[in-house]
Amino acid sequence: MGVLCLTRLTLSHFRSYRRGIVEADGRPVAIHGPNGAGKTSLLEAVSMFSPGRGLRRAGAEDLIRRPEALGWKLTGVLRSLHQMHELETMAEPGTARSVRIDGKAGAQAALGRVARVLWLVPSMDRLWIEGAEGRRRFLDRMTLSFNPAHAEAALAYEKAMRERNRLLKDMVRDDHWYVALESQMAEAGARITAHREEALALIAGATGAAETAFPAPDLSMSHPDEALPEDELALKEALARGRRRDMAAGRTLIGPHRVDLDAHWATKGIAARDASTGEQKALLISLILANARALAGDFGAPPILLLDEVAAHLDAERRAALYDEVCALGAQAWMTGTGAELFEELGTRAQHLKITETGGESAIQEA
Repeated sequence: MGVLCLTRLTLSHFRSYRRGIVEADGRPVAIHGPNGAGKTSLLEAVSMFSPGRGLRRAGAEDLIRRPEALGWKLTGVLRSLHQMHELETMAEPGTARSVRIDGKAGAQAALGRVARVLWLVPSMDRLWIEGAEGRRRFLDRMTLSFNPAHAEAALAYEKAMRERNRLLKDMVRDDHWYVALESQMAEAGARITAHREEALALIAGATGAAETAFPAPDLSMSHPDEALPEDELALKEALARGRRRDMAAGRTLIGPHRVDLDAHWATKGIAARDASTGEQKALLISLILANARALAGDFGAPPILLLDEVAAHLDAERRAALYDEVCALGAQAWMTGTGAELFEELGTRAQHLKITETGGESAIQEA
């Protein structure tokens, strides 16, 4: 099994960090410090070495340290399987973020070819009881971890759907205006569905093959109105049939953009939304670990894990079990908590950092 880890991370004018450096050796990284010190921002910095807007889904402008407003820059040295890569991502005020890999400018999607990053943050704790949008985003992050091309399919689908929705809102009734857009949506939508199904199959395989202290969820996809068309032709036909209904609604009502992710706790026979708060957290951890195990086999190395405040709602037994699984997996997991005692079970198996904040500036110390 190969190795995927950051060996050096440098932050410049990013969030509350004027400058910060972490030298890492591939072990899990246990980070403690008071609330508001900048622990989550450190994890967010690591998440920016993956495609997208990072674990907080923030715009590039929101990441700029105030009051200087000079723009931010992150650099990383990444060991990926048997290669070393130099990564850079940055943004100046008023500009989109840019990416450089080994000194060459590239698209964000290119980051997914050299690094795989998964995260679990407190805002996801309500995943199973809130709206479908968050669960769909969670599903797509899992899917993207296996297949970086999923992002391209999603962008193509969304672009065509925006154009179709504009026609619907303008009450355009000439069918010829819709044909090309619906063909584009059907082609991209079929790829989206296939990618998602492949990801769920990989997750199911990794869940069923593992003995773990965390409950194994059964995952499936559902659509609110009718069965989601299974292939490109069926989706194209469904879009054509639904034009009048969609026109009345002013938006497209069928397609992969309306899919929901359903989870059931197999051993208890209950839906995830009906489980207790602690059980829902355990289900999420189980999914992240299954995703990581599946990726280790698919990519050739376990992904980098970002687990923000993950120990806060776990008892000592489950906390120790989580650390054992992370170490057995061989993943570089960046974990945060308010106190060093939350990571005692890790001992020397992890690198320990302390984050402090003075006058609005965060600092990183070896603990």
